[in-house]
Amino acid sequence: MLSRVAENIYWLARYVERAENTARLIKVNTQLVLDTPKGITPGWEPLVYITGLDENFNDNYTDASERNVVKFLIEDENNPSSIVSCLCTARENCRTVREALPRSAWELLNELNLFVQENARNGITKKGREDFLNDVIAGSQQFNGLIGSVLYRDEGYHFARIGRNLERSDMTTRIIDVRSTDLFDDDLLESRTLDALQWISVLKSMSGYQSFRRHVQIRITRTPALDYLLKEMLFPRSVLHSLASVEESVATFTNSKKTLASIRKTSKFISAINTEKIPQKELHESIDEIQLGITHIHKALSESYFL
Repeated sequence: MLSRVAENIYWLARYVERAENTARLIKVNTQLVLDTPKGITPGWEPLVYITGLDENFNDNYTDASERNVVKFLIEDENNPSSIVSCLCTARENCRTVREALPRSAWELLNELNLFVQENARNGITKKGREDFLNDVIAGSQQFNGLIGSVLYRDEGYHFARIGRNLERSDMTTRIIDVRSTDLFDDDLLESRTLDALQWISVLKSMSGYQSFRRHVQIRITRTPALDYLLKEMLFPRSVLHSLASVEESVATFTNSKKTLASIRKTSKFISAINTEKIPQKELHESIDEIQLGITHIHKALSESYFL
């Protein structure tokens, strides 16, 4: 496969996954604002920090109000990771590699992009937000389901799988890093109710709440939630599961030694984290190390296959 085609498929999958993840974040935070006790406001600024685009946001907005943050994350064309920007870029990448993908995948992504372009303003309003975000999530999942069910298992399939799972692992670590500290003020975290609410929100951001309750079957607190999101191999959005999927696909390629070494190094580091005893500062440093590892994996992929 040509390196240009491989790279476009890789980024196509990453941008679709990023759009879905952003929609999930907004949806869960909207519900969290309604669920928190009166007088306690979880705020919207943490969502900007999760995306890592706080400098971009501060250059264009004066305050992190609900409307400003939601607008920034949904339709701001100055934000390369807004839902509108992600799906527009994904569509362009898909257009350039149409010969390597099923026609139905192009048609579906084109429809999703048009829907978002025409309805993004509805997503900013409280009244239309839930329906808009649900449609973005459903459209992204439909696209990924189509790719997974009909795409021939050649290099194109594997680059799409790698892009989706690397993006997923990156977002999971970002959510853990920001949400484990900034959801409520530190003095409020002594409350069991608010502590549970915090980690329920984190799990819901990755659609892990129901599966956690079903399979872990203990009260939701920091340690079991961290274990589940970082290490649970049977949960498809955990960091270890995502990296294992990346490793499985990379192993099918030639010239994979460098990339596989980066993946295995990062996975080994995650497995060694003691979530029960790790203080918040050390957790933050560990998440930084994981994100650095994900960057190295991407760099190894680029050097090996995208030049």
